[in-house]
Amino acid sequence: MGIRIVYRAIIIIGDKNTKKLSHYTNIMLVGAGQATVAILNEIQRNNPNNYLVKCIVDDDKTKIGRKINTIQVVSSTERIPEMVKKYEIEEIIFSIPSIDSENKKRILDICANTKCKLKILPEVYSLLTNGALNDVIGKIRDVQVEDLLGREPIKLDCTLTKEYIQNKTVLVTGGGGSIGSELCRQIASYEPKALIILDIYENNAYDIQQELLRTYGDKLNMSVEIASIRDKNKLNKIFASKNIDIVFHAAAHKHVPLMEKNPEEAIKNNVIGTYNVVQAAHEYKADKFVLISTDKAVNPTSVMGATKRIAEMIIQSYNSNSDTDYVAVRFGNVLGSNGSVIPLFKEQIKEGEPVTVTHKEITRYFMTIPEAVQLVLRASSMAQGGEVFVLDMGEPVKIKDLAYKLIKLSGLEPEVDINIEYTGLRPGEKLYEELLITQDKDQIKTDIEKIFIEKPNEFDEYELFKLIGELEKAADDIDVEDILILIEKLVPTYKRTNNIKNTDDSKNIA
Repeated sequence: MGIRIVYRAIIIIGDKNTKKLSHYTNIMLVGAGQATVAILNEIQRNNPNNYLVKCIVDDDKTKIGRKINTIQVVSSTERIPEMVKKYEIEEIIFSIPSIDSENKKRILDICANTKCKLKILPEVYSLLTNGALNDVIGKIRDVQVEDLLGREPIKLDCTLTKEYIQNKTVLVTGGGGSIGSELCRQIASYEPKALIILDIYENNAYDIQQELLRTYGDKLNMSVEIASIRDKNKLNKIFASKNIDIVFHAAAHKHVPLMEKNPEEAIKNNVIGTYNVVQAAHEYKADKFVLISTDKAVNPTSVMGATKRIAEMIIQSYNSNSDTDYVAVRFGNVLGSNGSVIPLFKEQIKEGEPVTVTHKEITRYFMTIPEAVQLVLRASSMAQGGEVFVLDMGEPVKIKDLAYKLIKLSGLEPEVDINIEYTGLRPGEKLYEELLITQDKDQIKTDIEKIFIEKPNEFDEYELFKLIGELEKAADDIDVEDILILIEKLVPTYKRTNNIKNTDDSKNIA
């Protein structure tokens, strides 16, 4: 009887182990440094993902052939595809957190061609030598397109930014949006006297409010105002009661095709709404006003871009006639922002649908949300008033290339597993965006390597505000033709595309 019990126990345990082994994922680790040692040690102690590390690759020839925790370093990164086949690798973990962007992109591009799922250990784990060894596995994340941009992340010295924000009352309009919420996160870390989040959309405002409450609790003096920048009376009431020092104006309509279809709404929000906030900042003597602008304001072919250029002109005009310092910060597309191309591509890939790109040659400048917000905050701290700050964003990126990379990062093959569909440029859209209105010789360098200033164009301030008054009336009357004629007068570089029409762009937001 005892023999039978022992025999059954052995069979059951054996079955369990066989079943468990059948669910292991074959892993390749890229990098034979301390990060890989930490990963292997944690897998030995606790392996919730059922990783089975089969091999390591590294470009240091002196390490090839050696073993780390019994796992052999088998080759350089150039032979990754060959090693994937040999060891039947299912997932690759990139564990070189301190590598430069050029080599990181090179290696990840090789990995992306293997059809393996890719994961990466974030840069924060370059601090492993300082004892940050807890839950390394939990910090491994999916590879994102921003990992493949091939340029160094922009990192600015935040000392002056903190000195500027600390103990100030700061208002962020559009504070629940992609840029606005990141502004709130970074401002909160600089110990402001008070942070005021203003947004018309209560769900977004609630989300960032709850996030900051979880992070800072009672340490952050925060209030949320549900209001529209079109409501001048509500704005004046907020300014009158809050004694605001700094305004970051991120509230705007930003979707190009939707604003082509609804130009009157672009005027009401981006022009008249901005004018309302600018006037309130002047009347209630805020120290500084920072406008979030866009590369689409440069030689615009869209209503949205033209309205942002008019907003720049408003703040430049007020700066000449106010004690408040007014400044604009202009940058390109932001990876991962609401309505941006990356979330759309990911959703299409997830659903197995074709990825929609407007044109084979369309390019855009890209930066991450934290990079964009660093620029905004740093510019505000160094601004004297009247400047349009521009960030050196490196080389523009083809949208088609981003689509291909996202498909590959998903372990699929472009044009085989997932097709690319080219749908044609949308109303108001350009093939290539620009960051400067003036030529390179007119750029003013700043003390910050990645930030420079565009010299302002001259314009008639009296004519500007006269035409804005007419524009407001045309928007209220929903007179599209009159709106476009007035925009052409206000922004001489604006070129209307003559294709403002009803289109369904919900499936193509590139």
